[in-house]
Amino acid sequence: MSETIQSPSDQAPSDHAGAERAELPEQSSTARVPACIVVGYSSRPEGRAALKRALSEARLRAAALVVVNTSPDAETAGLAEQLAASGLNYEIRSAADAADSAEELIRIAENAAADFIVIGLRRRSPVGKLLLGSNAQRVLLDAACPVLAVKAELDAV
Repeated sequence: MSETIQSPSDQAPSDHAGAERAELPEQSSTARVPACIVVGYSSRPEGRAALKRALSEARLRAAALVVVNTSPDAETAGLAEQLAASGLNYEIRSAADAADSAEELIRIAENAAADFIVIGLRRRSPVGKLLLGSNAQRVLLDAACPVLAVKAELDAV
């Protein structure tokens, strides 16, 4: 038995004898878990670019934001104010070991069941492009969820 699926604009009488119209199953009304985005933040240009993109993605997806801060406290004075002004649900977590921020970012993303991670990448010289930063590489290769890597704006470098 063959089935023909018609879009609403194709409601004209069918020339196909015995053709059936397939109905799409109704989606279940179970509550969806709120989206969560984890972002690696530092006060450097690449960290600020990652935060800017994560804020944009969180607004787009109505997602909560978990900011993993790897900067010293003195360098993040405006971070909480910037996040509060965004109107999004957020949480700031300080990386316990800034030297191993990749592992911390991956662990937090897994615990938060993140939809994806946002990280910033430094702009590099042609020779430097042969090597990816070790933290960025570890996150890209080891994270269980998708990773969005963004570059700092040229004028911010």
